[in-house]
Amino acid sequence: MLKKERFRHFLDYFTTNFPEPKTELNFRNPYELLVAVILSAQCTDKRINQVTPRLFDRFPEPESLAAASVEEVFSYIRSVSYPNNKAKHLVGMAKVLTEEFGSEVPANVDDLQKMPGVGRKTAHVITSLIFNQPTMAVDTHVFRVSHRLGLVPKTATTPLAVEKALVQYIPNQYVPKAHHWLILHGRYVCIARSPKCSECALTHFCQYYEKLSGTRM
Repeated sequence: MLKKERFRHFLDYFTTNFPEPKTELNFRNPYELLVAVILSAQCTDKRINQVTPRLFDRFPEPESLAAASVEEVFSYIRSVSYPNNKAKHLVGMAKVLTEEFGSEVPANVDDLQKMPGVGRKTAHVITSLIFNQPTMAVDTHVFRVSHRLGLVPKTATTPLAVEKALVQYIPNQYVPKAHHWLILHGRYVCIARSPKCSECALTHFCQYYEKLSGTRM
């Protein structure tokens, strides 16, 4: 099956069955999303959603977080992965956000990456979710599922290579949604160790299933 056909099947299925995918992180404004995404690195959205209500009650805006001590922030996020580093990142991020950007989350990927704890993936999540820009954030789920489906070549061994391969074939208006489609599919169906192929609606074009079943597509 040609790559263009795989992408056509992928887009046809998700635009029909999940036309408006949503992030599972809870947030009320761009600042809260930025905090939540920084915290979510190598941690589950469920855990982050358990932590952030109290954190946002204590630090409802960037100014209060910028003025906080790392130790106090740590006390609110101690149950997430790598809490020491993330506490430092949050305080540092808030200081840059208030001092350089007037407490307004920037819409530019390069500007976002000036803040501690914000890499390319996090910046793309923000620009995609908040500003609806065609930026593809590649996490472990996106990386795994895109390879298994055969949407990206085997030579795409880095997140950046996967990102470029995906946006090459996905129309701009679908890129922000495709990020969520791939994440959610990887989180609940195409899981890492034991993918639920018997429950998957994508096996008719999945490269991984083709090899697993011996079916030629």
